Order: sequence, then C-alpha cells, then structure tokens
Amino acid sequence: VQLQASGGGLVQAGGSLRLSCAFSGRTFTDYAMGWFRQAPGKEREFVASISRAATRTNYADSVKGRFTISRDNVKNTVFLRMNSLKSEDTAVYYCAARPSVTGATPATGYDLWGQGTLVTVSS
Repeated sequence: VQLQASGGGLVQAGGSLRLSCAFSGRTFTDYAMGWFRQAPGKEREFVASISRAATRTNYADSVKGRFTISRDNVKNTVFLRMNSLKSEDTAVYYCAARPSVTGATPATGYDLWGQGTLVTVSS
C-alpha cells in the first residue's frame, strides 16, 4: 500500500495551494481519508477528513472556510485545496487512510500514512 502526497511548496500569505495524495495497493473506496499537519516543534494535528463515499467531511476549526477536502474515487486520489493561506499554516502535510466509512480526528485512528509534503507560507 502506498500513499504519495504532493503539491506542497512556497506560497505567499493569502495565496492558494492544492495538495494531492495518490493511493495505491488496496481498494481506495474501502478507506476514509484524512489530512494532518505538523509544524516544527509541534505535535501532528488534524486538518480535515472525508468519508469513503465523499458524503461527509470534517475540518479543524483553524482551517474551516479556507480549506476543502475532496476525493476522486476513480483516480484514487484525495485532495486538499487550501485558500487564504496564513503563516501559521506552514507545516509538513500528511495524508492518511483508515478502513472505515467515515474519517476521524485523532491520528491514532488511521492505519496508513503518506510521506508528507512541505507547505511554507511566507508573510
């Protein structure tokens, strides 16, 4: 099983990025997906999750209204659209998968993890 995250980079405050996470090796639609992030010196934190049928989404309060999680169950990919980026969004972003109908907020709820992609927001 492989989760391959991509799309990170350097962006100015107020800008946008779209992260992608390609899933392979198992049946994508058996898994709810999540995005987490970890800033230097801080613990990994929940960002967003999406159910396996894309009918339910959940967001951390800090990103609600700015970030959108989505998935393409044909291309086996989950996305995180990030708008109105702030310097405090700077972190390594990880995608994760759990064999369940819906996502979860604790990182311990996920079985599979991607390698992370770095997002740096300059102020």
